[in-house]
Amino acid sequence: MANEGFFARLINLWRGMFSSWMGRKEERNPEAVYESAIHERLEQYERLKKAVAGIVYLRNKLASELGAKSKDLHALEGEIMIAVDKNEDEVALVLIQRKDDLESELARIKEELSQTTEEAEEAKRSLIEFQGEIDRLRREKERALARLATLEARRAITHQLDRLSPEADMRALESVREKIEKLSAELEATRELQDRTLSDKLREIRQESTLASAKAQLDELKKSRQEKREGAKVEKTI
Repeated sequence: MANEGFFARLINLWRGMFSSWMGRKEERNPEAVYESAIHERLEQYERLKKAVAGIVYLRNKLASELGAKSKDLHALEGEIMIAVDKNEDEVALVLIQRKDDLESELARIKEELSQTTEEAEEAKRSLIEFQGEIDRLRREKERALARLATLEARRAITHQLDRLSPEADMRALESVREKIEKLSAELEATRELQDRTLSDKLREIRQESTLASAKAQLDELKKSRQEKREGAKVEKTI
């Protein structure tokens, strides 16, 4: 059949055009791209539906015409029999010629009807398939946008993590730790100096106290010795 697969080829053509169009479309707004693609498919679907309606109309018209011609043939065959019964040979010949022409016409109509019926069935299948493609595109849109949102979120997280250099963080931590250690050492040194100063003062105080005690003892010894000498002189004098 010359037109066999016409609508299937038409759908494949639209698929190719759609893929090419999607390839040229900017990707800054994926949702708008899908919406535009779905809208374009819906318009194509409406055009295809009108074409299918035209084929179905032609099929129904041929079927109606076939029914009417079949009735005419049945009536004509009856008229031929009547003419034969009445020995109306001239009338019978004319009616037989009409019957032959009508049978040829019926054969043509049957062939066209058969072809048109196949085309109508193919067109309806293609229409259903095209509708399915639109539904799949809508589902793809939902899945793609959801996946895109997830991937963009992951990319943002990865970008943030990439900006955080582990080496830089370690250097910063080491710097803080070193600063803490230096401050601790400084405080410890200050305490040691304070402790040493206090110890020196205590030692000086002890030394002074010891010296004062020694001097007091010395003075006491001197005084005692002086008193003894003076007592001895008094005894000699007596």
